[in-house]
Amino acid sequence: MLDSILGLFSSDMGIDLGTANTLVLVKDKGVIINEPSVVAVQTEQFGKQKILAVGREAKEMVGKTPSDIKAIRPMKDGVIADFDMTEKMIRYFIEKTHKRKFFLSPRIIISVPYGLTQVERKAVKESAMLAGAREVYLIEEPMAAAIGAGLPVKEAKGSLIVDIGGGTTEIGVISLGGLVISKSVRTAGDKIDSSIVNYVKEKYNLLIGERTGEEIKIAIGTAVQLPKELVTVVKGRDQVSGLLSRIELTSEDVREAMREPLKEISDALKVVLERMPPDLAADIVENGIVLTGGGALIRGFDKYLSELVKLPVFVADEPLLAVAKGTGKALEEISYIRQLTND
Repeated sequence: MLDSILGLFSSDMGIDLGTANTLVLVKDKGVIINEPSVVAVQTEQFGKQKILAVGREAKEMVGKTPSDIKAIRPMKDGVIADFDMTEKMIRYFIEKTHKRKFFLSPRIIISVPYGLTQVERKAVKESAMLAGAREVYLIEEPMAAAIGAGLPVKEAKGSLIVDIGGGTTEIGVISLGGLVISKSVRTAGDKIDSSIVNYVKEKYNLLIGERTGEEIKIAIGTAVQLPKELVTVVKGRDQVSGLLSRIELTSEDVREAMREPLKEISDALKVVLERMPPDLAADIVENGIVLTGGGALIRGFDKYLSELVKLPVFVADEPLLAVAKGTGKALEEISYIRQLTND
């Protein structure tokens, strides 16, 4: 009775709690929040921390704050690095979703990386419960991504998904509603950004921030050689003279910068393919591999992987939304999710 009364005042939610971005989907409404997973805090007297901004507004402050203000990313490599800030971030998104601060008791499904320890899973659940959820279910990211990408996860047919997020790349082979093989590697968007930052520093003696590295990746990043090179102007500080400077960076520069992290992702995919049961392998040969997540948008990454593993590779429709959409579809079949989760 209490559960049904609470349900009248709240909307069931699916949360893609990502290292780079958090997406919130509300049942029957779709994705209504897509903001960076960043919290800006100000340290006051006696060490007390005051929340200044969450999400997009907080990300604008990254690398630009005075000493008493910090822009914190509470998620690192797909797991909670700062429990208190994660709870505050989830609470903020719940309140923003409901546009009020009372009678908040939504039922929430949260996507988590495959291979999270029981301690880490408990931390995610507790942060959502403390933020006001009445029930919390966890769904592994490869499964959520496959559901969101529209793959036939319940059929006796193998589907292979590669979800490249901010902190982790999740690879999963799914059949009959379960993960047959799964692998999670902590090489994804953040590591690619860092590789670009380091490359610019080593080759051009120019110091740039992680945010600039991400902007370069989006503007001219490519996994394959392009028919016509792309060029962008990069501004930073020359580490030799100490003066502000600018350089022209090409897409070939960025391809070289991203070579190692992209190889690490492809090597992880090869490991999964080598462990594949023969009958499922036949399905993958026929149906190919589906890419989701922000990394799927890197120019030519589908072609790059296809040439390496000799299989067709496709980018899902709206790859950035696949995991969130998967949590939304899971909300419609909550009894099925109860079977999938062992929490």
